[in-house]
Amino acid sequence: MSSFIVEGGRSLKGKISPLGAKNEALEVICASLLTSEKVTITNLPDIADIRNLILLLADLGVKVTTTDHHSVTFQADDINLDYLDSYEFRVKMKSLRGSVMIAGPLLARFGKAVLSRPGGDRIGRRRLDTHFLGWQKLGASFDYNSETKTYSITSPDGLKGNYILLDEASVTGTANVIMASVLAEGTTTIYNAACEPYIQQLCRILINMGAKIEGIGSNLLKIEGVSSLHGATHTLLPDMIEVGSFIGMAAMTQSDVILENVGLKDLGIMPETFRRLGINMIIEGDDIHIRQEEIYEVDSFMDGSIMTFADAPWPGLSPDLLSIFLVVATQAKGSVLIHQKMFESRLFFVDKLIEMGASIILCDPHRAAVIGAGRFNFLRATNMVSPDIRAGIAMLIAAMSAKGTSVIQNINQIDRGYQRIDERLNAIGANILRTDD
Repeated sequence: MSSFIVEGGRSLKGKISPLGAKNEALEVICASLLTSEKVTITNLPDIADIRNLILLLADLGVKVTTTDHHSVTFQADDINLDYLDSYEFRVKMKSLRGSVMIAGPLLARFGKAVLSRPGGDRIGRRRLDTHFLGWQKLGASFDYNSETKTYSITSPDGLKGNYILLDEASVTGTANVIMASVLAEGTTTIYNAACEPYIQQLCRILINMGAKIEGIGSNLLKIEGVSSLHGATHTLLPDMIEVGSFIGMAAMTQSDVILENVGLKDLGIMPETFRRLGINMIIEGDDIHIRQEEIYEVDSFMDGSIMTFADAPWPGLSPDLLSIFLVVATQAKGSVLIHQKMFESRLFFVDKLIEMGASIILCDPHRAAVIGAGRFNFLRATNMVSPDIRAGIAMLIAAMSAKGTSVIQNINQIDRGYQRIDERLNAIGANILRTDD
């Protein structure tokens, strides 16, 4: 197990750019299964979750050609469906949450998919009902194998378009139902669809492949099924979660940092939310300049009540950002309530922040009250273990701002979402040493 040894209290100075969006990459890579022609994806981040998904597709028979670490071509012209019934497939699927999104394309194109409980962060229950109910509306049937704990999903009569009201605006659920619908016979209407920029990007690559989709950017999508799709080339957006991570790091370490090529128009409410936390940002074209500040002071609502940051479906605040807002709030002047609605285990890492000296009350599994005293209550260095990607990056931000040297174990969790984060931050003044325990 690898660790980071982090020297805290160092200010950063320079420029850094976010890499391609991880969540978008997982979707569009799976979309390559919808055609036998070549699909090229550029601006791919070289991170563990992406590499593992590519390896899984290669095991399925997809031809993978890597131009460089950030550009990969996929050709799914010889898929081995028997592999879906293998023990090896089940093991690999359980190690990667994004693997669930291969099921929609396989069901649409081949009439068969196998789904076991996918892996990913241990942040509470992450149900798959939205995926299942959407596929059932399209005509899919399910057979559960209690021995292997897998669902065999088939469409013996082919998928048929239908009206689908999703039970929740699930991003992966929406993506899976979209990918199943583009080859279904007739018209599919998806209501209460997630409309995050990454879903919009998925729709755009599918349209470039020959799909017919209306309503992109809204929660009401209309899809006219086509008989086949062709190849395409697609470039990923910058990762908004990386952008948020770097904004938080710059504020916490009292740094002067320019974030380049952030994809500002696709960041939604996030920049304004950081401003409400007291962080001043200068927008320069598609760059964000975070200037060094002694104190950032939390805003309050117009009626004077405590500032609350809560996750919500797009264009609301992404749940992946709340861990970052929480740790940044510990050094702000003012109080904040963090309300993590979606996942019941994502706030449990606050015990380590409390150990570091943060004033936080964990109200329940979904809510934490942060009492910030500005810089009068500096965080202290400590040893900690990263439980998931987003808590891991929050811990790294805390360690970089703390007095002393901290150790973060299980950093493979951070590596799943951030490409060589230690090297990129060291280049602008951090002191992070990677060790193998």
